[in-house]
Amino acid sequence: MNNNVLITSKMVKMCEPQLAELYNIHRLYEQADPGMFLAKNGDLFTAIAGADVSEKMMEQMPNLKMISSFGVGYDSIDIGAAKQRGIYVTNTPNVLTNAMAEITIGLMIALSRNLVAADKFIRTGKWQQGNFPMQSELTGKTIGIVGLGRIGKEIALRAQAMRMRVLYCGRTQQIGQPYAYFSDVRELAQKSDWLIVMTTGGEATSHLINADVIKALGPKGYLVNMARGSVVDQDALIEALTNGELAGAALDVFTDEPHVPDALLAMDNVVLSPHQGSATHQTRAAMGALVVANLQAFFTGEPLLTRVV
Repeated sequence: MNNNVLITSKMVKMCEPQLAELYNIHRLYEQADPGMFLAKNGDLFTAIAGADVSEKMMEQMPNLKMISSFGVGYDSIDIGAAKQRGIYVTNTPNVLTNAMAEITIGLMIALSRNLVAADKFIRTGKWQQGNFPMQSELTGKTIGIVGLGRIGKEIALRAQAMRMRVLYCGRTQQIGQPYAYFSDVRELAQKSDWLIVMTTGGEATSHLINADVIKALGPKGYLVNMARGSVVDQDALIEALTNGELAGAALDVFTDEPHVPDALLAMDNVVLSPHQGSATHQTRAAMGALVVANLQAFFTGEPLLTRVV
């Protein structure tokens, strides 16, 4: 087996020095024409480090046997095509759990206390003309978590520490969890003051948070999307925010990143974050180390650490 590894995205840059010491690496993201590069060189590669792997790419890489994905989500990889071709896929769960939970709570506080506007209020000299308007606190409010996975559970623990009531929704009820379960996301929204979207991306959850769910959350409700832009109907969200049918939103992900609609940019009741949920030095280093560790396990014939398929 050759040791040629294709790096598909800049996200892997943090662990590239380690990969370069162990393998013969090539950077697809530096190629002027990635498609042409794969057409000429695709048969060289046994493994991929990164994500964004389509079925067409797999077809161009007949010797591909392993994809070590950088990220907990793997919706940018054609998992069905990988299964069909017997290609292993791994991801990087657990290591980003704390960072994601931390920024979720941070965005909630920023939105509830309107911290972005408060900062601007001081910088523009308005404080000298009068006090900043009173805001709302999280204590005593109900938080509904859509997707009670590893990250969702950490968010729940932090929310409880702030004396919030926790509810959740998922495909099945999780035995042993102390939170009230709802099988219907609309009903969860109706019972919540804050709706936190922490589910997986992909076709199965596309527009899971639609106009009806947003309407159920109501004019005093807040939406926080930490999942994927595709999970929330962005047009319906903008309409609800514009018409006063939703109190506010905090968004770390968007439909067409890095492009954000002008309507969202102009809203004072929206906190925007550039998809930086896990973007801390500590977490990205740990993710990179897990990408490398999975590749090492593959090349040495050891069990994969975090196998998806």
